[in-house]
Formats: sequence, structure tokens, C-alpha cells
Amino acid sequence: MTIRYCTYDAIDKAKWDACIDRAPNGLLYAYSVYLDAMAKHWDALVLGDYEAVMPLTWNRKYGICYLYQPPFTACLGVFGKTVDAGILKAFLGAIPAKFRYWDISLNPGNVFPVNGFRLHERMNYVLSLNDTYEQLYGRFRENIRRNIKKAEQYALIARRNIPVEKVLDLARQQIRGFADVPDDAFRHFEDLYQVLYKQERATTYGVYGKDDTLLASAVFLFSHNRAYYILVGNHPNGKTLGASHILINAFIKDHAGQDVLLDFEGSDIPGLAFFYNSFGAQEEKYSALKMNRLPLWLKWLKN
Repeated sequence: MTIRYCTYDAIDKAKWDACIDRAPNGLLYAYSVYLDAMAKHWDALVLGDYEAVMPLTWNRKYGICYLYQPPFTACLGVFGKTVDAGILKAFLGAIPAKFRYWDISLNPGNVFPVNGFRLHERMNYVLSLNDTYEQLYGRFRENIRRNIKKAEQYALIARRNIPVEKVLDLARQQIRGFADVPDDAFRHFEDLYQVLYKQERATTYGVYGKDDTLLASAVFLFSHNRAYYILVGNHPNGKTLGASHILINAFIKDHAGQDVLLDFEGSDIPGLAFFYNSFGAQEEKYSALKMNRLPLWLKWLKN
């Protein structure tokens, strides 16, 4: 079977989404509804009759096309029933030459050494919620349990299905401190959330203090028996009160005993990695890939 390049208009979205549905490494980010919402543009590589697929999320600057990772989209890459090193290499080799610069992340089902491509290991953390809440709570580090008790002493309350606009506002305030996320990305995510909420694949959690101030919040999205902890926001006043601890604890308590993997969406940042690991979460490796084929007069901009 051959891998063909499809521009956006040529993609059969029904077959595309069916491929993501049945892929053992399928992720919510790869569905057409997610890509339509979050990517500036996306084309695709397709193996055979959608046996395996790879979204190519792209943009254009200075007249040059490049691949990039859209906001709130942790990883993409190749998805299909069977993905091995040979298939991954074939897909990467089939990316059209017009894309002169790549800065993308591949999913955990794409972790293979591939000759000719320099893949950089990145780290995610995931927590299986199959066990009872008591068993899960027993694996929390002592500092997590201590912060949960502190939050309870301060009468912090976790609420479900709070307005997504409040989550977006708090996340926007926090993200601006360390990442350049355009405002339209938040608007697109809000539209996406409304679609997924109607499909019962999205919910929100918030933690409130005594004065009804929102101290911590997050969106949780669902697919492939995975819950994505995304668009996280923490008010400065909540950091010393255990607000984020009690939020995650509330979600774990609500979903304990279910066949769900809580996906923390990172992190390579040591402090966050320790925080997620303190809930009993385990490492899940994935890969990042950069390729610079820019003309010499632009190449230095991306080095």
C-alpha cells in the first residue's frame, strides 16, 4: 500500500475518524473535529484505504509552509491499527518537501528509533483509575494527602460542570505568564468544548474558596478510555491552599473504579512531573521532532 498526501478538501472525514476510532494509539487530538477547531490548516498523509493516517498541521509565514503543534494539542503523529518503526519512517519520509520546517510532537505509539530523523524524547504522566478510590488515595504521596486535608480545612469546595468561560478566563491569565497562546486559540477551544460537551465527551471542574473565588479549574476531555486534564488554571491565592490538589482528587474520586486513564498532558518540567507523579501517575514517553530545511537567509531564525 502507498502513502498519499491529501490536501484538506480531499480528506474523507468519515474514514479518517473511523481510523482514529479503531486505532489502539488513537487520541482525541487526532479527530477531525479537534483538528478543525485548533489547527490553522491541516492536510494529511493516508496509508491505503485509511489503514493509518497522519495529520499535517501547518501554517505559512514569509511565504514558507511549516508544520507546527497547534495549541492545546499535546501530540499527533501516525495513527492506525498497526504502527511500527517501518511505517513511521515511511510516513515521515512522505511528508511533502514544501513543508520546510517541522516542530511537531508524535504520540506514545510512535516511540521508535528512526534512521534519518532525530527524535527527542518527551515525558507525559498518566494514572490508571481502575482501582478503588481507597487504593488510589493510598498511593498518593504524603504531601498530596496533606494538601488535600489543608484544602478541606479551608473549606475549599470542588464543583463539577462550572461554566467553561470561567475555566478559560483563569487559564488565560496563567498561560500568559509562560506561553504565547493567541486569543483566538481560546475562542476556538471554547467552540470545540461546546461540541464535545454535547457529545458527553467533556466536562469542567472548579475549586472555590469561602468568598466564592475560583481558585483552580480545568477542562477534562474524554476519548479512548482516556481523560485529558487540559486548560488548567490556578489562581495565585489557591496555590498555598491545596486548590489544585483537591480538584484532581475530586476527579479521581468521581471516576475511581472505571476503565479510565487520567492523562496529565506532561510534563518535562521537573516540578510538574513530581506533582503528577505524587498522585501515583506513571511515565508515558512520546517523541518530539524538529526538521529545518529553511533557506539560508531564514534558517538562523529557527536554530
